[in-house]
Amino acid sequence: MKELRQITVIGLGLLGGSLTRAVSQSFARVKTIGFTHRPATREKARQLAVADKVVDNISEAVSSADLVVLATPIHVFEQTFIQIADSLPVGCIVTDVGSTKILPHRWAEAHLPKTVHYVGSHPIAGSEQRGVEFARDDLFYQANCILTKTEDTNTAAVNTLKEFWSRLGCSVTVMTPVQHDEILANISHLPHIMAAALINITRPEQLRLAGKGFIDASRIASGPANIWADIFLTNADNTSKGIDTIITELRKIQKALKAGDQKQVEKLLETARNKRDTMIKYKMSKKELT
Repeated sequence: MKELRQITVIGLGLLGGSLTRAVSQSFARVKTIGFTHRPATREKARQLAVADKVVDNISEAVSSADLVVLATPIHVFEQTFIQIADSLPVGCIVTDVGSTKILPHRWAEAHLPKTVHYVGSHPIAGSEQRGVEFARDDLFYQANCILTKTEDTNTAAVNTLKEFWSRLGCSVTVMTPVQHDEILANISHLPHIMAAALINITRPEQLRLAGKGFIDASRIASGPANIWADIFLTNADNTSKGIDTIITELRKIQKALKAGDQKQVEKLLETARNKRDTMIKYKMSKKELT
């Protein structure tokens, strides 16, 4: 693995703050530098000591870094690449923790110097909470982390990030940005849209009577609206296709209900039940669920 002496995290919310904490826990000799554009968040991060040093200038933050991690909303990635491009050391690895990958790869190719190496990272971890005050050093433990690469991606940089995320407790998978965005539209973006829709079609007086099943099904609708809008819009085509597929599936059930076809309703429900049981068994075998 490339020797990591300094890791810089740009963006000190839940993910960014948890990352600096996790690095301090797992890489005792690595210096952590944090930066965020908001002065109030920088001050809070200093008070909470989430990094060895929190700096006020983004160029200073990256000028001695071996690894730079973007933990900001995705829509600011491109501008951040432009801001840091001239200050990145030769051989530096740049990655991120964003939930979509096609556009970040495109922006990195357009704006980062050829002397540095970009690899996409997506640790599938987090919560409905936001803010550096919720950062914790075990957020990435037993989480899946997807690395994305193209034909031009530096192999050594990919291997370094495999080791890096593994040391933080992640199970690492490597794929292309296109594969990533197609998969995540179904297993991440669509569930949030469905949860939001479920809440939005239900009247307040009905919600007061909701039980645990409804609460579980709608939990992720509590996620921050600006972050999720950012994710949907940077993977709009795949997410839109997924919505069409969901509508098709709902219409199958609707058709069976209107026809009074109990066997078809049971078949559709049983198919879902069996597929979910298979998923749960796999997750338990990998100790991703306890």
